[in-house]
Amino acid sequence: MSGFRRGTRLGIDVGRARIGVAKCDPDGLLATPVETVPRNEGSIARILVLADEYSATEILVGLPLNMRGEDTASTVDSREFAAALAEASALPVRLVDERLSTVSAHAVLRDSGRSQRSSRSIVDQVAAVVLLQQALDVEKSTGTPAGTPVLQEPA
Repeated sequence: MSGFRRGTRLGIDVGRARIGVAKCDPDGLLATPVETVPRNEGSIARILVLADEYSATEILVGLPLNMRGEDTASTVDSREFAAALAEASALPVRLVDERLSTVSAHAVLRDSGRSQRSSRSIVDQVAAVVLLQQALDVEKSTGTPAGTPVLQEPA
């Protein structure tokens, strides 16, 4: 579809202890894992370094709605993290529905023969890959960016 915007994007899976980070190629063909960032006061700064390192044009943050599409405690946490990221970055930040990304990530890892314990360190990255790939596929099929923009607060 001609509506696809070129550019490397980062996919962010926000967790209470860890944040999975994935990236895609500039053509948006394939999302790949980047790293798992510890969730602490330096998380946003690290993600911004990665965004700069990969010349990202946009950051997509997973929004873990429940199966009925309603907010949960994790949803509120992701919204707050995305807002802080948008405030700290000049890049556009979008929230994308990632209801099944962590479930899908566990299934992918299980199917590849990894135990839950051995997967713990990378499941966040795989979840970020899943949510980013879904967002890329949505944009390619509809010509419209996935998710909703997080607006930067006026200075």
